[in-house]
Amino acid sequence: MTASTTQQIILTGDRPTGPLHLGHFVGSLRNRVAYQHDYRQYIMLADAQALTDNMEDTGKVHRNVVEVALDYLAVGIDPAKSTIFIQSQVPELAELTFYYLNLVTVARLERNPTVKEEIRLRGFERDIPAGFLTYPASQAADITAFKAHVVPVGEDQIPMIEQANEIVRRFNRLAGRDILVECKALVPEIGRLPGTDGKAKMSKSLGNTINLGASEAEIRAAVKMVYTDPLHLRVEDPGHLEGNVAFLYLDAFDPDKAALAEMKAHYVRGGLGDSVVKKRLDLVLQELLAPIRARREEFAKDRGQVMQMLKEGTMVARETAAKTLDEVRAALGLSYF
Repeated sequence: MTASTTQQIILTGDRPTGPLHLGHFVGSLRNRVAYQHDYRQYIMLADAQALTDNMEDTGKVHRNVVEVALDYLAVGIDPAKSTIFIQSQVPELAELTFYYLNLVTVARLERNPTVKEEIRLRGFERDIPAGFLTYPASQAADITAFKAHVVPVGEDQIPMIEQANEIVRRFNRLAGRDILVECKALVPEIGRLPGTDGKAKMSKSLGNTINLGASEAEIRAAVKMVYTDPLHLRVEDPGHLEGNVAFLYLDAFDPDKAALAEMKAHYVRGGLGDSVVKKRLDLVLQELLAPIRARREEFAKDRGQVMQMLKEGTMVARETAAKTLDEVRAALGLSYF
């Protein structure tokens, strides 16, 4: 641990709308396990944000708070090193969001590329929940409350970080001094994984995921359905790697890069069947997920203890956020007593 990183604060998290899957693992979870040794890390269960498009099924969000926490623990997140907390139980975040909404226009929110794309994917058109549209202000509150220097995100989330920093700069100008901290986006080397069906995004709603807690049989069944090369009709035919989900997953998870490179070359020149590729993928994923599944099952035996961990982490998060909120109130002339 170097002196330059020990004081850095990192904020990351997930919306608890279902169990976490391989897409979360490759894009963020295994990085978070590494980050917790070099950063002061806050991990947020964004249940309040999840409600912006789940108000018709709030029970799903409530149920999955513990499920996602179990996934965190199973992959190796250590509550002694990372502060795991529940967003809705830190009311300071909502108050900060309220103030930040006065620092951004509706037009600017609507121009945010990430928001525009998410609105398109959900088919909201003009029937956009206000909470969903104002998500950039909410995310700015989540980040600035902890004065995070670094926020790990996918490339598609970079506009959200840029807008959060716009809010920080405008607030600091109004305050006449630097109270809030600008943050830097940390984009992982391996980005978003496609779904098992070849769709651009692995998504619970599309049913194209492999969950971290999946059983051996569930993994095997999912691998059989993994999209490969539709033009690879005979074993002797040359195969294509581009868009081939089986090889994309192997690139992400197979530790034997030399053997994988040899398999790719064989596939491209022909003479290697998809069944052989999928057999290797199944072995790799079974080996990867077996210990995660075992740890998850062990932690799940005492869900009360998991909730206690979340309670303690949330208390720590509230204490930190309250200090920032006090500074913000004072700068806005809202400290009276």
